[in-house]
Amino acid sequence: MAREKKKSEGLSGNEWMSTYSDTVTLLMTFFVLLFVITSQNNESASKVVLEALNGGGSSILQFDLYDGEVPLIGGESDIEGEGVLTKKEQTYKEAKDFLSNNQELKDIVTIEDNERGVLVQLKDNILFESASSQLREDSKMILNKVSDLLSNLDNDILVEGHTDNIPINTYDFPSNWELSADRAVNVVRYFVEARGLDPTRFSASGYGEYHPVAPNDTYENMAKNRRVNILIITSQEGENNG
Repeated sequence: MAREKKKSEGLSGNEWMSTYSDTVTLLMTFFVLLFVITSQNNESASKVVLEALNGGGSSILQFDLYDGEVPLIGGESDIEGEGVLTKKEQTYKEAKDFLSNNQELKDIVTIEDNERGVLVQLKDNILFESASSQLREDSKMILNKVSDLLSNLDNDILVEGHTDNIPINTYDFPSNWELSADRAVNVVRYFVEARGLDPTRFSASGYGEYHPVAPNDTYENMAKNRRVNILIITSQEGENNG
């Protein structure tokens, strides 16, 4: 009996379908990318994609095409070395920029990064006469500028009054508690009543002599302790950490 010849195992003639399918998939991916870039109007993402398509630059997968600034996989941030600022960092930056733009205040106002928030500290002799809680007329220019800073923020504000340890006993102020508290209240009232800031953002506290920043052993140190702090709260616990 004659053997049957084996069928040819050569090309079937349909291999072009695989190449065609791959080409269509690549084209579809390309047009989807173009659509995303165009719809987001993101110049940074466009640049990244074009560099990737040209064979250079970073991988497309490194970047969030909806943002263009925050890397997704191993890339570096477009923000210079510091990433996205936290609310506290942004508040501190705005306060420091405010002081830089108002050089006349540099010897009167200090800005500190505090665990409760950002502290704007004013020397009390700039705001009040000795043993008085009435704002000096020339202090209002300073408070006007500080209120401009506060008006651009949405944080809650705690105004704190502090004194040295010299006792006071007058009709208006039986102790340093009353003096420090009344000074803080009058600063708050000025911001609210004279400058129109939102009263629901503000609170006032008097700490008397009990939170010094220096020993009360020299005139210079005592002057440091007589102060008004304006705390821009960035922590939920800010008001409870006197």
